[in-house]
Amino acid sequence: MERYQEIERSIIKKYRKPIWKRFIKGVNEYKLIQEGDKIAVCISGGKDSMLLAKLIQEVQRHGVVNFDAEYLVMDPGYNQINRQVVENNAKLLNIPITIFETNIYDSVAEVDSSPCYLCARMRRGYLYKEAQKLGCNKIALGHHFDDVIETILLGMLYGGQVQTMMPKLHSTNHPGMELIRPMYLVREADIIAWSRYNDLQFIQCACRLTENCSLCDNGGGGSKRQEIKALLKRLRKDSPYIDTNIYNSVQNVNLNTIIGYHDDKKKYHFLDDYDTKGGQGC
Repeated sequence: MERYQEIERSIIKKYRKPIWKRFIKGVNEYKLIQEGDKIAVCISGGKDSMLLAKLIQEVQRHGVVNFDAEYLVMDPGYNQINRQVVENNAKLLNIPITIFETNIYDSVAEVDSSPCYLCARMRRGYLYKEAQKLGCNKIALGHHFDDVIETILLGMLYGGQVQTMMPKLHSTNHPGMELIRPMYLVREADIIAWSRYNDLQFIQCACRLTENCSLCDNGGGGSKRQEIKALLKRLRKDSPYIDTNIYNSVQNVNLNTIIGYHDDKKKYHFLDDYDTKGGQGC
């Protein structure tokens, strides 16, 4: 077999249970891929998005739903080394990428307040626009299970709110477009294990605005997300189910025990109907 075929085989065989089955479960449970879709698989060059591309290729070959995919790489201003790594890995993995260039890194270089937030917003916008040019109705991102539970804790501990990273979203600024996260149930540890088993080397943090990536979410050591990763690592020592419990907490919400909530249009406070409800106390 060719090298890329061996790598594909490892997804279906060796990592069938932790990666392939979890991927398929997420796709089916949240109805992420439907008949006739044309999906722009967004590749940053890291381990997550590269595995996502291979998983999408596999589901096209083995799935029962007919859909098309474009493998889209946005160069926001990578240095030449990172750009070459992305191209080399795409060739090694037999992923037919389409690369388009932007000047996002240059645009946010002089921004003092929340440059990473602005960069992420700009990248998302460019990806939607390029995907639409290719006739796609969805963009697929490589966020995984750990991203989901980390986002829950980030919102609670640093944002004062209960929220999570949704498996799919309709775009508000690009009508007819949808964002999907097919690796929603795949754990990061298994992605790392797969890449190491196949001796694959991906880019880490490609941000050239900071040398140690202290502002980035996917590398370095200074971000709030890195603090949450460290916290989860400690909590797992006491409970192997901590990740699942955090995840389940946002799909097992008892509104009778919530002081307040909102749906972006209206706010609700438990006192609004406290006296009329009755009979639900201790």
